[in-house]
This record gives sequence, structure tokens and C-alpha cells, in this order.
Amino acid sequence: MKNRLRVLRAERDWSQADLAERLDVSRQTVNALETGKYDPSLPLAFKIARLFALPIERIFQPDDDADDAGEA
Repeated sequence: MKNRLRVLRAERDWSQADLAERLDVSRQTVNALETGKYDPSLPLAFKIARLFALPIERIFQPDDDADDAGEA
């Protein structure tokens, strides 16, 4: 899953640690989210969306090849 976390964080001049503190997660979690190594749980995705005052869809987008996943 692609996301705009790094860009949104940079626009606010927040470090990964700053964002982690606001989300009550570790800095390593923020790094994993930004690098696409970890997809957030639904509650965390909603928390991120509220923090940035954006719909989830404006922050997270499926990978192009993931669109066909699970379809028969």
C-alpha cells in the first residue's frame, strides 16, 4: 500500500519521532509505514486520517498490482 505520510509529515516539519508521539506508536512504526514495510491497522489508519484532517483515501492508496488481489 502506498501512502503520503512522509510528505504530510514533512509539510508540518515533524520528525518521525514527532509523528510517532502524536499517534502513540514507536518511531520504528512510523518508519515502517513510510517505507511501505507495514500497513496500518484500520484504527491506526483512522487515527492518522484524523491527525492530518484528511480522508483515509487521501493518505493511503492501494498498490497498482494489489487492485486485482483476491478477485477471481
